[in-house]
Amino acid sequence: MDSEKENRLSDQNPLSGVKVMVIDDSNTIRRSAEIFLLQAGCKVILAEDGFDALAKIADHQPQLIFVDIMMPRLDGYQTCALIKKNAKFQTTPVIMLSSKDGLFDRARGRMVGSDQYLTKPFTKESLLKTVATHVHRAAAA
Repeated sequence: MDSEKENRLSDQNPLSGVKVMVIDDSNTIRRSAEIFLLQAGCKVILAEDGFDALAKIADHQPQLIFVDIMMPRLDGYQTCALIKKNAKFQTTPVIMLSSKDGLFDRARGRMVGSDQYLTKPFTKESLLKTVATHVHRAAAA
């Protein structure tokens, strides 16, 4: 009976249990993303910058990573490139976060292997839709 109930719950909530990492030097952005993702049933790993993230990625093995472009020490492009160079994580979707919606930023993100670009401030809907798109794509592969 309990497993039937759990199956129904997971059918209603397709993002339940999905491990998502959010890398952003802004506490506000990290907290907003965390709240939206937790409400959707995701497991959330937070990192303040690229170095913090790289230390946590191997331990937590997120299924999807959001990374801010403008961060101190190691920016989003460098962080994405390092993640994608690791054979274990090269298929993990990396979504760039930026307050700028420029063609150059999108192109540069693609060059380092990012899978998508999300403009800040994002809405709960746009964040969860992005997660759902990539999780379903990975499941179909």
